[in-house]
Amino acid sequence: KRMMEKLGVPKTHLEMKKMISEVTGGVSDTISYRDFVNMMLGKRSAVLKLVMMFEGKANESSPKPVGPPPERDIASLP
Repeated sequence: KRMMEKLGVPKTHLEMKKMISEVTGGVSDTISYRDFVNMMLGKRSAVLKLVMMFEGKANESSPKPVGPPPERDIASLP
């Protein structure tokens, strides 16, 4: 909301929630990095594909490991 005010486009709380819902497709209350880049560059942008490839974010939807890493012994180290 503060960013929009600093840009000279003040929005109400409900307008911000609607804008976030449009960007995320109603799935989340927060805008992910990929959603932000899509919004700024457009989904069909070649620059978007390069940015995602460069930053390794192309497979952002892949599940991240949860919990502590498995225990390893000295023999398994390189």
